[in-house]
Amino acid sequence: MGNFDQKVNKFIDIFWNQNGYVKVMEGLRHTLMIAVTGLIIGILIGTIIATVRVLPKYKLLPRILNSICSFYVALFRGTPMVVQLLVFYYVLLPVIGWRITGVQVAMLVFGLNSGAYISEIMRSGIQSVDPGQMEAGRAVGLGFGASMCRIVIPQAVKNILPTLGNEFITLIKETSVVSFVGATDLYMAFNYIGSNSYEFMVPYLVMALIYIVLVLIISLLIKLMERSLKKSDRRN
Repeated sequence: MGNFDQKVNKFIDIFWNQNGYVKVMEGLRHTLMIAVTGLIIGILIGTIIATVRVLPKYKLLPRILNSICSFYVALFRGTPMVVQLLVFYYVLLPVIGWRITGVQVAMLVFGLNSGAYISEIMRSGIQSVDPGQMEAGRAVGLGFGASMCRIVIPQAVKNILPTLGNEFITLIKETSVVSFVGATDLYMAFNYIGSNSYEFMVPYLVMALIYIVLVLIISLLIKLMERSLKKSDRRN
C-alpha cells in the first residue's frame, strides 16, 4: 500500500506542482477537437456517399459515382487508422506541398475514415425510411435532392442516432493513435507525466478513467437526445 501511495504522490507532484495538468488539458482539448471535427466531416461525407449509393442506377453518371464511392469506402474501411495517418502525414501531404500540424492531419484523416463508416450507417438509415416518404415528396413537386434533404435524411438520422453515438465514442478512443504524427492527445499527455515520474501505473489508470468518463457523458447525451426525439414524435 505504501508503494502505491508513493506512486500517487509522484503523479500528483508532476501533475500539479510541475504543471503536468497543462499537458493533460491540452491533450483533452485535442482529443475532443479531433473526434468532434472527425464526426462532423464524417457525417457530411457519409451523407453524400449514402445519397449517391441509393440513387437509381439507370444512367451512366450514377453508376460511375457509385463505383467511386464504393472504392472510397473499401479503401478507408480496409486499412487501419494509424496507417492512414502515417500515409497522409509522411507521404501524401508532403508530395502535394501541404504543411499542416499533426492535429490538423488527424482531424482530416479521422473525418475521411469516419465518412466511410457513416456512409454505410446512413445508407441503412435511409433504406429504413418508408419509400412512401420519398414518393410523397415527389408528389408535391420536390425534386429527388430536396426530398432527400427535407424528408428522408432527417428521418434517417433519427433512426441511426444511437449508431452515430457509437461512432463518436469509437473516434474518441481511436485518438490514442494520433501520437504517431506528433499530435498531443490524452495518451501523450499522460505518457509525459509517466516519463517524468518514472511511474506509469497511476497516470495510465487516470487516463483510462478519463476515457471512461468521456464515454459515459457521450452515452448520456445520446440517450437524452433519443428521449427528446421520441417526445417530439409523440406530440406530432
